[in-house]
Amino acid sequence: DDGTRTDVANQYSDLRSFINSQPPTTKIGVVYLQNGIARIAQQPTADHAAAGKALRIPLGEAGVSASPYISLSDLIKKWPAGETRREVLLISSGIDPYYRSPDMLDPYLESAVQDAQRGAIVVNTIYYSAAGHFGHSFFGVTWGQNYLSDISESTGGEFYWEGTRNPVSFAPFMKDLAGRLTNQYLLTLERASLPSGFDPFKVSTTAAKASLVAPSRIYVPK
Repeated sequence: DDGTRTDVANQYSDLRSFINSQPPTTKIGVVYLQNGIARIAQQPTADHAAAGKALRIPLGEAGVSASPYISLSDLIKKWPAGETRREVLLISSGIDPYYRSPDMLDPYLESAVQDAQRGAIVVNTIYYSAAGHFGHSFFGVTWGQNYLSDISESTGGEFYWEGTRNPVSFAPFMKDLAGRLTNQYLLTLERASLPSGFDPFKVSTTAAKASLVAPSRIYVPK
């Protein structure tokens, strides 16, 4: 609902197939971002049919849009900690109407990145154009995609897109994401070796033909 076009509902069959393909122990919730608030349509549940039913047509009105990153931060604050693994799939144009400068210094984006990194939450994103003028503004589309890519790269997620056009189908994205979810590993670090706060983080491997994805920073509490 952050201004995303209503025809994104045409992709819901692919989303429901993805939801239903997840292991029975996986809890899935559905949230709509509206006016800077995360409106929870379905709390995380192992009832995947219930999660699928919570999908509805977004409002698709430019006037209800706010920064999607403010709404994402709101979601993270509402999400109880303690889960073994927490991930987000954000479907959005990425456009922030509250920040119009051509740079990567959007304070709402940075706050969302920090909130996700602090909570060890991976944010995967799919670009889908916005309603109204921003939906076909080259400036808006470019920076919206840059922001979505940034938050995914910074949290160890993946950014999915097909140039400046909307994807014909989410199915290839969902197949790739499902594969990533089944090939994730928990890395534990010694607390004593790290200072508190946000610390740059990078992982590497000597294994041939292997590629690793991880957050750009980790958060060490005081």
